Amino acid sequence: MDDDSAVPAAARLLRDFVNTVEPQIDDETLTSPERLRDWFVERRLLPARVRLGPADLDAAVTIREGLRAVLLGHAGHHGDPAALDGLNRVLAATPVAPRFTADGHRLVAVGGAPLDEAVAGLIDAIRQCDVDGSWRRLKVCARDTCRWAYYDASRNQARRWCSMAGCGNYIKMRRAYAVRTGRAPV
Repeated sequence: MDDDSAVPAAARLLRDFVNTVEPQIDDETLTSPERLRDWFVERRLLPARVRLGPADLDAAVTIREGLRAVLLGHAGHHGDPAALDGLNRVLAATPVAPRFTADGHRLVAVGGAPLDEAVAGLIDAIRQCDVDGSWRRLKVCARDTCRWAYYDASRNQARRWCSMAGCGNYIKMRRAYAVRTGRAPV
């Protein structure tokens, strides 16, 4: 697991959003529009009074899986082109604009759809990560059954697994077994 003290807040938000589903055990957090709203409310991306619908849930899951594909690319693997297309399609339908303050700027929603404010917050988190250099450090585990998002705090940014003790050890043991037996890893 990541040492959260080393993870910038914007990177933590994006990592945690991608990890709202754990593919390895098929554990989905965003099971309803209300659960989606609650997730965003807890992170101050939406006010509690907002009502989201099934289309908002679909859009959020599309964004999440598109981000997973991007982060897979950060780890040196090919992301799902359909997931990237879906991400780009949903983001293109979410109007955002810069909002300047005395302290700087951020991206805010300029549309009226209920989910726009939360999506703008995610887009602004990507912008912040790009500015502070943490964007390329957000990755997805190389173990194809895991795909857990993590922050690569290593000096050379070459980390491949969400944890060396779990997924990294599993992959290395499978490779060693394949070498010993002369079989290709399954």
